[in-house]
Amino acid sequence: MTGKEGGHVDHTAAQATPHAGGVNPDALEVAPGTAHERLEGWIPELATEEELRGALEKAFDYRGDVTITRKDGSKIEGYLFDRRTGASLRESVVRIYPKNSDDKISVSYAEIGALAFSGRDTAAGKSWEAWMKRYAEKKAAGEKDLSLHPEPLE
Repeated sequence: MTGKEGGHVDHTAAQATPHAGGVNPDALEVAPGTAHERLEGWIPELATEEELRGALEKAFDYRGDVTITRKDGSKIEGYLFDRRTGASLRESVVRIYPKNSDDKISVSYAEIGALAFSGRDTAAGKSWEAWMKRYAEKKAAGEKDLSLHPEPLE
């Protein structure tokens, strides 16, 4: 197979298309990002199985602590780090690191009476766009040290 058959483009030829199919790779580098919801402080309605499963998926993606209230009234506050979905609520579990313990606790979806996004979202405002905005503000202000350092988590 020759280079042309393999898709090679001769960039030295004056009439050559710069990119196969006319696609500009610079345009491809700007991809739509994920829109993050502001979940901090949210207490979702858990009236149906679908609402419970949806809220727990969001809790799994959340970067802060959540508080799970079991149907027996006991509460667990901590970081939800794993979930295993099954065919029924009883077969589905979340795993959580409690705030003040090194244990890992498993809680069946069927035991969950309420859920609250109680902890601070540690990644809120720390997107690439926010970083670039701070960089541009420093540059516009004429600052010489344009390096940006990560903020502490707590």
